[in-house]
Amino acid sequence: MNFTQEIARRRTFGIISHPDAGKTTLTEKLLLFGGAIQEAGAVKSNKIKKGATSDFMEIERQRGISVATSVLAFEYEGTKINILDTPGHKDFAEDTFRTLTAVDSVIVVIDVAKGVEEQTEKLVEVCRMRNIPMIVFINKLDREGKDAFDLLDEVEQKLNLRVTPLSFPIGMGYDFKGIYNLWEKNVNLFSGDSRKNIEETIEISDLSNKSLDELIGTETADQLRENIELVQGIYPEFNQQEYLDGTLQPVFFGSALNNFGVRELLDCFVKIAPTPRPKQSAERVIQPDEKDFSGFVFKIHANMDPKHRDRLAFIKIVSGKFERNVPYLHVRHDKKLKFSSPNAFFAEKKQIVDTSYPGDIVGLHDTGNFKIGDTLTQGEAIHFKGIPSFSPEHFRYINNADPMKSKQLNKGIDQLMDEGVAQLFTLELNGRKVIGTVGALQYEVIQYRLEHEYGAKCTYENLNVHKACWIEPENPKSEEFKDFKRVKNKFLAKDKKGQLVFLADSPFTLQMTQQKYPSIKFHLTSEYK
Repeated sequence: MNFTQEIARRRTFGIISHPDAGKTTLTEKLLLFGGAIQEAGAVKSNKIKKGATSDFMEIERQRGISVATSVLAFEYEGTKINILDTPGHKDFAEDTFRTLTAVDSVIVVIDVAKGVEEQTEKLVEVCRMRNIPMIVFINKLDREGKDAFDLLDEVEQKLNLRVTPLSFPIGMGYDFKGIYNLWEKNVNLFSGDSRKNIEETIEISDLSNKSLDELIGTETADQLRENIELVQGIYPEFNQQEYLDGTLQPVFFGSALNNFGVRELLDCFVKIAPTPRPKQSAERVIQPDEKDFSGFVFKIHANMDPKHRDRLAFIKIVSGKFERNVPYLHVRHDKKLKFSSPNAFFAEKKQIVDTSYPGDIVGLHDTGNFKIGDTLTQGEAIHFKGIPSFSPEHFRYINNADPMKSKQLNKGIDQLMDEGVAQLFTLELNGRKVIGTVGALQYEVIQYRLEHEYGAKCTYENLNVHKACWIEPENPKSEEFKDFKRVKNKFLAKDKKGQLVFLADSPFTLQMTQQKYPSIKFHLTSEYK
């Protein structure tokens, strides 16, 4: 297969949702259809549980939530699919925002009973800003939930999307009989047996056909005909270009836990979803079919295997071919590096790959060379944009609880911050370390991982900070800037990159400081240059 064909057969997408909408279960079922796994692990089956394949950190298994993005790849009918399963919990939203820089499209999972929830709104907003093509999957149809038309209205209004159903439920909850697939013009009957890989599908291209009454009963058949007529009258016809432009979102219904409606979603996805897309760098737009390799780090994960202390940098390949043992330029360090064992992923299983193509995600063993946002190229100095650090919402001092382990603690903090788990600020005044996170649950994760992966113990102390603002003076040598640094000395810190940060203790302090020092800009994300 030539280079262009390899690009054309790749689909890289993320799955996003509010916690508990069934995102990780959907990921597993997609892998099941792709033949990548033989059986699905029940994600939340009481005490004795097999963790979901994509949740591989111990703390995720204990809590039944995903706290880090997993990268999974499989082949389906000649298409190479790369899935990025993201955390749904709002405390880990920053990891999800960064992951969205590495996907070409997304699937949004919505719970049929709860409808559109807060975290889904935030994530969809990010996708809309970036014009990322979205498919909506309304999950858990085997449970009692909202009416299908009410759900479609809610998706349109709350998420500000323009939808078109490509499948429609026949009944719901106890009366759920299956779905009518508008994309393939067939009826898929629900048996409620999740052990079956593929449900029975009956082709019915004409809904007026009497065999439909025999299959699902006359009353249900009439209701379905009425619903489909309504769907075709109200919603726009599916147009692939509008979907790819991010202006039209197809909707599928199903039950991931019961393997139902997943195949329809996958079959349609491989046909309509975008192949690897061009990416904007600070210098120019990079096209996937350029012959020179380029890629960027969107995630770093320390200790994927705690026994080996290995640290992996996840690279999204933007253009060209990435080849094993070939030296590539690390743009920030301006030095060439080569990689003898680049990994492709299937959850915990990693395999060494010789060649990877645009759209693929490759894990590179890292001894501390990489930071999130770093670019690797064949030689050209390009910088990919759009991977900012956001101002954290919570701030705490971190203290060493075991003086004998200070070396381990410093190493642990250093590596976890490189992963983007949280942000580290060092106070200018006394050198104390402050950890800032998007959500309070992150502190628990950091404490747990420091102890179990690095053998270090820490305690926290609350710190009253409202926002961390990155500082950009008009003139670093001006009297105004010198005065600002002198007066605000106890509120100043450096981030991990050495950039100056102002830790404002209240909205009022921030407002007054901005008024007093008009030549200084205060940024709420680190990527302002």
